[in-house]
Amino acid sequence: MRSRNKIGIVQGRLSSQVGATIQSFPVNTWQDEFPLAQKAGLGCIEWIYEKETEHDNPLRTDDGVKEIHRLEREWSVVTRSICADYYMTNFLINSSGKPIPSLEKHLKWLIGRASLIECNYIVLPFVDSSSLKIPDQIRGITVLLRSMIPCLEKHDVELHLETDLPPTVLLKLLESMDHNLIRSNYDIGNSASLGHDPRQELTLLKNWIGSVHVKDRILGGGTVSLGTGSADFALCFERFKLMKYERPYILQAARDTALSEVELAIRNRKFIESYLSN
Repeated sequence: MRSRNKIGIVQGRLSSQVGATIQSFPVNTWQDEFPLAQKAGLGCIEWIYEKETEHDNPLRTDDGVKEIHRLEREWSVVTRSICADYYMTNFLINSSGKPIPSLEKHLKWLIGRASLIECNYIVLPFVDSSSLKIPDQIRGITVLLRSMIPCLEKHDVELHLETDLPPTVLLKLLESMDHNLIRSNYDIGNSASLGHDPRQELTLLKNWIGSVHVKDRILGGGTVSLGTGSADFALCFERFKLMKYERPYILQAARDTALSEVELAIRNRKFIESYLSN
């Protein structure tokens, strides 16, 4: 089942916040998010896979995968991407950049599980605690990614790198891979917070961008409501249109205690639609 609705949301954003966590797998309410997404007019959910709730994640089991498919059919909301927060706390490489065999094996397993829900791509976050800080780590990730290519080809799943690297460095990494199953995730808010020039980024990376996260952040600061931070949405969406980007726009926006999760999702969906209609 495919959805023509290109606007989706990161899992957990349609459930109450758990403690102080920015995002997490909603252990007790993940099934409820399918009808809520439909109510909000969204077409897809980006699945969260993290270490803390791994044993509660239905993606781990065949029965869980069947339940995901059942909910997709019932509510016409699909799961075509995974945000692999697991590797933010369980780094794929060590401090000197050498891949960790047990985690290489885990990522290959996750790629296989992703294919069972007809997932198009997995976002690998290399930001904040898992940021690539030194050249040896960038080289190590390159080695690890090359080792993943046969598995990606077998399952027809893409890996999208979400990084805080300067665009010229990220471009060099992607070009060294030179493979259409290894691409970039573009996070509008993170880019704004880092002070990157979206015109330069989206020009350099236009052939490599496989997915987009939509949020807003203050320059050098945290996440805020869409349209209230430093992100230049008009420029970004103009560039997406020029590059003929037709893939999902995934909401990862700040919460708002004045609105319910569904009300906020509707407001944010309309925010994106206002740019898509231009």
